[in-house]
Amino acid sequence: MKRTYNYQLPNLPERTVKPRESGMTMVMDKGLSLREVEDFLSNTSVYVDLIKLGFGTSIITPNLQEKINLYREAGIPVYLGGTLFEAFVVRGLLDDYMKMLDKFGITHAEVSDGSIEIPEETKCEYINKLSKNFTVLSEVGSKDADKIIPPYKWIAMMKAELDAGAWKVIAEARESGTVGIFRKSGEVRSGLVEEILTQIPQEKIIWEAPQKVQQVWFIELYGHNVSLGNIAPNEVIPLETLRLGLRGDTFNFFLKK
Repeated sequence: MKRTYNYQLPNLPERTVKPRESGMTMVMDKGLSLREVEDFLSNTSVYVDLIKLGFGTSIITPNLQEKINLYREAGIPVYLGGTLFEAFVVRGLLDDYMKMLDKFGITHAEVSDGSIEIPEETKCEYINKLSKNFTVLSEVGSKDADKIIPPYKWIAMMKAELDAGAWKVIAEARESGTVGIFRKSGEVRSGLVEEILTQIPQEKIIWEAPQKVQQVWFIELYGHNVSLGNIAPNEVIPLETLRLGLRGDTFNFFLKK
């Protein structure tokens, strides 16, 4: 799906087009109404690659099937937050979780262990099982801001989970952008990110980066086609302007001299 611009401006960076493997924008829907989804899609569907119905919101969201259908009709896959996956797993209900995904016609699934402890071997078994019927996104990192995972463990987990059948790995940051790959202040753990990328291909990672300063950091270092996640619905177009150098923060990044 190639986007069209309202008027021409030379020397804009070349964005990947949907369906794409890099330069993805994953949006977190924390409870939009059907009307809000319709308005959102009318303005931004060409820029959005994935929708996550955040944490456990899907269990109480009214008109859930209708919402999923709206996204599907716009060509945007939907998946449910990893916290919901963990809520099923901790109750021993993985098969019920898979049946629920089938019931709603959901094709993508997130596997995470940010709220509960899941041995890595067991997590990979979950990924392998789910990947037989779903496109799996595996989240790496803890939601506990005080839990620091050394870089070699991040790399080992990402490698193992991709080998187990994950389509993409998601680098944890929460909706706040203050855990995982970020410090409590929101500052990027730059050494961690750089070390991860020595071993894991960029196109296999979606970096959760809800804050503008974090998005700018990733775009400056890794280009306009870096994949970013946990983007708020009203930040999709602002993020796209960052990618294109049409905002002060990235204005000079991609100008051809």
